Parts: sequence; C-alpha cells; structure tokens
Amino acid sequence: MVNSRPTSAIRRFLQLQAAGGILLLAASGVALLCANIPGLAGWYQYFLDLPIEVKLGGLELNKNVLLIINDGLMAIFFLLVGLEIKREALDGELASPGRIALPAFAALGGVALPGAIYAWMTWGDPVATKGWAIPAATDIAFSLGVLSLLGTRVPLSLKVFLTTVAVVDDLAAIVIIALLYTSQLSLTALLLGIAGLLVLVILNRLKVNHLGAYFVVGAIMWICVLKSGVHATLAGVALGLAIPLGVKNEQGESLLRHLEHILHPWVAFLILPLFAFANAGVSFQGVSSEVLFGPITLGITAGLCLGKPIGVIACSVLIVRIGLAKLPVGVTWSMIAGVGLLAGIGFTMSLFIGMLAFEGQGSEYGVATRVGVFGASIISAIVGFLVLRVILPRSGSANQRRRTANGSA
Repeated sequence: MVNSRPTSAIRRFLQLQAAGGILLLAASGVALLCANIPGLAGWYQYFLDLPIEVKLGGLELNKNVLLIINDGLMAIFFLLVGLEIKREALDGELASPGRIALPAFAALGGVALPGAIYAWMTWGDPVATKGWAIPAATDIAFSLGVLSLLGTRVPLSLKVFLTTVAVVDDLAAIVIIALLYTSQLSLTALLLGIAGLLVLVILNRLKVNHLGAYFVVGAIMWICVLKSGVHATLAGVALGLAIPLGVKNEQGESLLRHLEHILHPWVAFLILPLFAFANAGVSFQGVSSEVLFGPITLGITAGLCLGKPIGVIACSVLIVRIGLAKLPVGVTWSMIAGVGLLAGIGFTMSLFIGMLAFEGQGSEYGVATRVGVFGASIISAIVGFLVLRVILPRSGSANQRRRTANGSA
C-alpha cells in the first residue's frame, strides 16, 4: 500500500495536466476566433486593455487586464513551478542522480539546439535575435495532453520522462528570464525584494507551518520585484522554493504538497487558460508573407519542430552511450523520439518568453512570434502523436507488463 501512494499521486497529477492541456487548446481556439471575427475583435481587445488600478497609501499599481494576467496570475503559475521543482528535487524524479541524468541532459539538448537554430536564422537582426529562447521551452500541460490521447498504451515511465524534461525546461527558462529579460533596474526595489526573500528563508528555517505568513511576505516581495524591473513572475518561483516540504500543517500534511494540491486545479483550469486566451488572439487579417515566412516565424518553427526532437534524442543517446544513464524500464528509443517531437510543443512558456523578448517592439514581432509558436506547436503535436500511435504497443497494459518484466530481468 505504501508504494502505491506515490504512483497514484503521479497518475492524478498527469491526468490533471492532460485535462489542462485540452482546456488550453480550447481557450486558444476561442481567442483566435475572437481576434479574427470582426464583431468580436473590438470587444476582445477592449477586454485586454481594460484598466485595473489598486492603491494602498502611496503605493499604486495601474495595469490593464493583459498585464494583470501576465505579471500577476502567471506569478501563481511560476509559484506552482517552483513548488514542483523543489518537490521533485527533494523527493521525486530529480532526487536521484541516476534518474535525473537522462531527462536532464535531454532537456538541456532541447534548450540549446533550438536556441542555436533560431539565433542562426535571425542573425543580422539584433531585435529578432533577442528571441532566441522562444523555441527553448516545452509546454508540460499541452504535451501531456497530447500524450494522454493514447491512453493506457503509454508506459507511466514515459510520461514521467516527458514530465521531467518539461520541468527541467521550466527551470532553464526561469534562469533565462532572470538573466536576459530584465529591464532597467531599481536598486531600492530590488534590495527590498531580496530582503523579502531573506524573510522567507527565515520562515522556512524556523519551520513556520502557516501558509498565510509565507503569502504575506511573498506578496510584498512580488510588488518589490515588479517595481524593480526584474520580471515579477520570478517572485513566484522564489516563494515556491521557500515553502518547506518537511514541515506539516495542523492537519498533518506537508505544507508544500498541500499548497501544490490546492494550486494545481486553479492553475490548470483557470490561470493557464486565461493566459492562453489573453495571448493567443492573433489576428490574421493583413498578415503579410514577410511575417509568415520571415526569420522569426521560421526560426521558431525550425527550433521547435527540428531542434527540440534532435536535441532531446541526441543528448539522450550520448548520455546513455557514455554510461551515465539508462533508458527507463519499458521505454524504447523510438518512444524517446516520439516524446522528443512532443517536446516541440512550446506554447505557454514560448509565448511568455516571446512577450518579454519583444516588449516595446513593433506589433509585427508579436504576430510573428505567435504565428511561429502556434504553427510549430500544432505540427509537433500532430507528428508526435502519429509517431507514438504507430510505435506504442497496441494491447496496452499486457505488453507494458511484458516490457517491464523483460527490462527488470
């Protein structure tokens, strides 16, 4: 019974992510319709531009709906990412060097090669080249959503491999955002944000078991980081990493796991669909061939559709051949290739990085980014699904048990 609990938790997590991926697709479709139907396009833009103002003494936050979603709600998404990374690092797939080596190297290959391909294809345009990290990301919800369509034919170890690749991708994206996509710094606000982080560390060390204390400090830190010029979503990651895993609340539950359990449905079924709805509305009216076949669109497409699978597969082969890792039980090289294709579904994080990279630039950069991300993600999803549909065992659990037995032997 003890061994079944972690497996059940992983299965519930994967099911939730898969359902969230389907909802992401629906929200994106609605956004595209709203942006391209004349009667709805004006209302859609009006909703995104709607101002929201909050005043607290001398402190004032004045943002529109789009920025509230991208700077505020996405900080909650990154809080969940921080929680997942910490849990996996302390008590999950990332805790064992033997288990983390393969997906970690695969993920790094899936970050480096797409970025290099994009940079090569946009070389000569310094503004366009700033978006080199756009094709470096994998959307965990979308990719697992596509994988879930194959049902019980997919070994759990393959789902865990894809999940770990996406988590390491998220970690790499966080580092990239912190280092490269930071505007002019306000030293005072940044120092106050760092002070908030130190308070969170103290709360962690004192084993404070009330989430409210962490949230109050986290909210203040978020405001300071927002005002500092560093992207505010990084405050969410910092808060997630500060929540203790070993400390239990009054109900005897791990504080980190309890918060993760609370946030998952809100992120999967509200925050990410809202982000998709707010950022996926590309109007194709008047889109020129220069945008459709320009270096940004082609660089993103080539990076996600070619760079991702090649990088994932090549680094996986390399790390296994030199003896630092082994293939997961029940997983074949053809399955790794199929998952590499699904890793080309960038979507959420790719759109987010594109928004940061081309902030303040002309609208053509944003349109090219979204067209490239959509096109590449759709191609990767279809091709990856078809490849896995052909190579996965058709009899489902019986064949998987046989593969597991053979692998264990």
